[in-house]
Amino acid sequence: MKDCDIIDTFRYQAKNTQVYARYLDLLGIDPLQVKSPSVIPFLPIRFFKTHDVYNGLKPAREVFTSSATTGMIPSRHPVDRLERYAKNVLEIFRYFYGDPSQYAILALLPSYLERKGSSLVYMMQVLMDQTNTSKDGFYLYNRQALYERLLALAAENKPVWLLGVSFALLDFAREFTVTHPGLTVVETGGMKGRGTEFTRQVLHRRLKEGFPQSPLHSEYGMAELFSQAYSCGEDYFFRCPPGMQVKIRNLQDPFMEEPDGYRGGINIIDLANRHSCSFIETEDLGFRLSDGRFQVLGRIPNAERRGCNMLIDTY
Repeated sequence: MKDCDIIDTFRYQAKNTQVYARYLDLLGIDPLQVKSPSVIPFLPIRFFKTHDVYNGLKPAREVFTSSATTGMIPSRHPVDRLERYAKNVLEIFRYFYGDPSQYAILALLPSYLERKGSSLVYMMQVLMDQTNTSKDGFYLYNRQALYERLLALAAENKPVWLLGVSFALLDFAREFTVTHPGLTVVETGGMKGRGTEFTRQVLHRRLKEGFPQSPLHSEYGMAELFSQAYSCGEDYFFRCPPGMQVKIRNLQDPFMEEPDGYRGGINIIDLANRHSCSFIETEDLGFRLSDGRFQVLGRIPNAERRGCNMLIDTY
């Protein structure tokens, strides 16, 4: 990610994304005087609940919404063109996993399939449209059908990429065991309504009981972003795709960046968010390493709990 691309995106959005322009004005920031990415202010993510964070020349084609818990206001992310979102999804998947056509793509997303506007559901549909099999599919609570599909794909020795919300994968792993070394299981967080929060290590250990031969990965994304980060190993660190970058802010002074290795609030640069805001101050707690990898430690105290990210991580 080049500094010139970051500055170009910042100045475009400082001029054209109305709520961000107003936010910068209240901070007394002159965009033309910003010469380094290190001094760019990040827009608090809660503005996606109260404003249209959008600068498209035409009305939005779609509005992605967050999986807010009961009684909370969901975030809204207007999307200028779904084709652009799909292109970014495919580029990121290829960056981490290769060509989606080599897999069968399965999704266990009960809480997401039960509402409209889920960017995660749309992401999975984009991936399924790229495969060379008719055995892709979404699953709600029909775990028996998913089990039978996984057995059939294992018998064919077909590589499988299964993404699921954490509580649904746990329920599946308690009921079934699938031994297929060509199966990659990707959890996307989410213990909403379960009354228990696990560390990611405990979650993966329990999932391993149902998927003993499968690598267990994690996805980090949200409705307010176009891009996704993935943890593809046993160190529980997420890696960003080329157009995404994580910074860590001080919890007492949100405009001060923490050094690598220090805990703080997670800020995200997502250049794919060209027509909304690429500089997002999230309410997640974490830290990053000097090579750009980062770990999510849970929610910042007193921040709203989000349905997709109710896991506590420890280093």
